[in-house]
Amino acid sequence: MKINRHASAAWKGGLKDGVGALSTESGALDAYPYGFASRFEGQKGSNPEELLGAAHAGCFTMAMSLALEQAGLRADQMDTKATVTLESEGEGFAINHIALVLEARIPGLDDEHFQQIATAVKAACPISKVLRAEISLEAKLL
Repeated sequence: MKINRHASAAWKGGLKDGVGALSTESGALDAYPYGFASRFEGQKGSNPEELLGAAHAGCFTMAMSLALEQAGLRADQMDTKATVTLESEGEGFAINHIALVLEARIPGLDDEHFQQIATAVKAACPISKVLRAEISLEAKLL
């Protein structure tokens, strides 16, 4: 099975005075604003790092649910927070760390087994894998 999902970003202007808009195929984001101020100065709007964090937390938590199901378990509640760290590196910036914090209530599961499952899921979830993936680019000048 192969599934393609689509998202897009539009941008007008320079780095600091420009404005951008993010959209997703599902409509969850529809021309949602982002820009320098929302990325680096904490102002309203989105940024690529929080979107990456939301994607990683969501993917990890869903994958955790699958792993628990395969182990004959079911979570009463799972909450995952992802902290994506963007920091200066040389002339630019890099994301060098993502911290996932999972808090869960899972009846019948001891901590040792919980840690084993969570560690395996962290490595196996598709967003964790994509962060190690080859990235292709097709660029067209119009």
